Amino acid sequence: MSVVSQVVLQADDELRYPSAGELRSIAEFFQTGDIRVRIATTLAENEKRIVEQASRQLWQKRPDFIAPGGNAYGSRERALCLRDYGWYVRLITYGIIAGDKGPIESIGLIGVREMYNSLGVPVPGMVTAIAALKDASLALLSEEEAAEAAPYFDYIIQAMS
Repeated sequence: MSVVSQVVLQADDELRYPSAGELRSIAEFFQTGDIRVRIATTLAENEKRIVEQASRQLWQKRPDFIAPGGNAYGSRERALCLRDYGWYVRLITYGIIAGDKGPIESIGLIGVREMYNSLGVPVPGMVTAIAALKDASLALLSEEEAAEAAPYFDYIIQAMS
């Protein structure tokens, strides 16, 4: 949920006008809108490149994943992994656009550990994959944009760790 929605809902729940501090946070949200849109655009336009680069990095670090018996062994399994990696890039753009980690939590993290465990996917491997996605993504961004985007990747990494 965006900061605007949060402020409006909280003020309404308390039957009051938004405070000066809340209005400042809304103004800041709008001031950072351009950078958040630029980041989301860059990530969306480069999703395939990001996923390919991150997966190469992951397979180099963890060749056991693509070796016989590994979770990404075989074209079908590997395609499913790459699909998930793209999904995480998209999920991160949702959080960046909203300026809040709430969409990441509600759309993508509730039950993720249980799901991967039930599928036999090593969660530490997913953490390594998200870190690789972070590296590939931040390499495409300016220093200011990377500083804005990094916490969203870190949030997923922390939640899975």
